[in-house]
Amino acid sequence: MSNQNIRIIQDDIIEKFSMLDGDMEMMIGYLMELGQKLPEMPDELKTEENIVKGCQSKVWLTAVEDDGKIYFQADSNTAITKGLVSLLVSILNGQKVDDILEADLYFIHKINMNRFIGTQRSNGFMSMIKQFKMYAIAFKTKLENEA
Repeated sequence: MSNQNIRIIQDDIIEKFSMLDGDMEMMIGYLMELGQKLPEMPDELKTEENIVKGCQSKVWLTAVEDDGKIYFQADSNTAITKGLVSLLVSILNGQKVDDILEADLYFIHKINMNRFIGTQRSNGFMSMIKQFKMYAIAFKTKLENEA
């Protein structure tokens, strides 16, 4: 059922980006605005071990599991990258472990993200997605071991 939520959130993102008519400047501005709305990450969580490997900018990501759902906290030292990670947080935060693992993040192609973030950031974005899924795998293993 929760996969439905992931689809609804992505469709909402696609709709908001489509209203910008492919205007690069407006899309990047909107992305940066989304980053500003990301809840503040406490400095004590901005550690070396929470850095997402493979990103040119610094991106921190942590997660906690509660009742089979994962809650993420993220931040970045650059505005655009913070906007990118905020999109993933908005889609995957509070979702069930299996739904995160099975999530098809189709919004990336629908909003033509690669066109306005460039190759380096696209690679970093893929690293972020991988890290979200790694947390889901770790919590899934932990939950199965506790069962």
